[in-house]
Amino acid sequence: MNISARNKLFGKISKITSGVVNTEVVIALPGGGEIVSVITKTSAKSLKLKKGSPVVAVIKASDILLAVPCGNPDCKCGK
Repeated sequence: MNISARNKLFGKISKITSGVVNTEVVIALPGGGEIVSVITKTSAKSLKLKKGSPVVAVIKASDILLAVPCGNPDCKCGK
């Protein structure tokens, strides 16, 4: 498979949780981290995903959101 996206993370599926419409796939990365992908249940089925299977997470994004701490000690925004 050749693809134009340059951000590819290789890993193995560590957990699959299927819902009514979507499936959450947790991918264990070689360095010990993990990344989570939510795909349609139909896509998960057609890819025949299974725990322990090798996968490539392909990231293609035109926007990256950033946040900074607000500094207000009474704020409930998360820090």
